[in-house]
Amino acid sequence: MVNSARMLALDDSRWSNLKGGYRTRFDPRPLLARLETEQDTATTWHELWDELHHQGDVGDASYAAIPHIVRIHRTRRVAEWDTYAMVAIIELARTERQNPEIPGWLEEDYLRAIAELAEMGTREILRAK
Repeated sequence: MVNSARMLALDDSRWSNLKGGYRTRFDPRPLLARLETEQDTATTWHELWDELHHQGDVGDASYAAIPHIVRIHRTRRVAEWDTYAMVAIIELARTERQNPEIPGWLEEDYLRAIAELAEMGTREILRAK
């Protein structure tokens, strides 16, 4: 079993300098907070999709958001397809085009979050059978 991913603390000042899919500064913390607390998450997911992945482009904010998205998925215990799709599309885009590499300070947490989500998905599938 993979240990839960660590992540960039929500009060870390680096958030304000991260870039999203538009290659401009984007701080996803307000959207992550909404995703964690709201029951109807459709609008929040739409905004996250728009900001973290734009026409194949992702940024370091996209990578930093992944451990939090996985944490929220774990704590909400709701199997939302957006979680899996968002993680997959960001990971697929990571090595494409001119997308930045994962910052060294984030790489281990990012990869651990992906592994954790894969394990959660396996358990969710087995429970559904």
